[in-house]
Amino acid sequence: MRVLIVEDDPMMLLGLEQSLADHPQVNLVGQAEDGYLGVQEAIKLKPDVVVMDIGLPRLDGIAATQQIKAALPGVRVVMLTSHTAETEVIAALSSGADAYCIKGASVEQLLTAIAAATEGATYLDPQIARKVIEHLKPPSPTGNLANLSQRELEVLKLMVEGYSNPQIAEALYLSPNTVKTHVRGIMNKLSVDDRVQAAVVALRAGIV
Repeated sequence: MRVLIVEDDPMMLLGLEQSLADHPQVNLVGQAEDGYLGVQEAIKLKPDVVVMDIGLPRLDGIAATQQIKAALPGVRVVMLTSHTAETEVIAALSSGADAYCIKGASVEQLLTAIAAATEGATYLDPQIARKVIEHLKPPSPTGNLANLSQRELEVLKLMVEGYSNPQIAEALYLSPNTVKTHVRGIMNKLSVDDRVQAAVVALRAGIV
């Protein structure tokens, strides 16, 4: 595997180079100290894998990953970072990163992440996997639909179809205030914050 390392910490970079150099399946083809240079080097060297930090000068790792993926969709990106906040993990994966490894992990874990990425799989460090899975886990397909009344189900079906409250009122021969009450009750029973989320629960449950 031809690997490019993008890391601005000289000691971290040296440690990575020494750790990976001992493994015959890894061929270190280059390094870059900021995201901007990382993109340039990736385009020039066309590595199989880029090991990317997030907190980089000039251009952060998330933006650099987006640019690399746009130019070279086949290149795999392994995030190696101290950042464990859920929002940054989600942002990194959304940018196109194929693996997410925490600094301080063993070289074996990093090699596992690199191998998984090259095989087209997504690798998450065990430290953060649970919180990401919980974030991405879809709500229960049925939610609390069993708690809805027949009238609330009728209102929900029209919500899914994009009807506004006045349109629902007209279609079901109800007053706008009654529809508003039904919509509020639906969202409370489904434990959702808005009409879009309510519609998603209904669609997943197959009621429309």
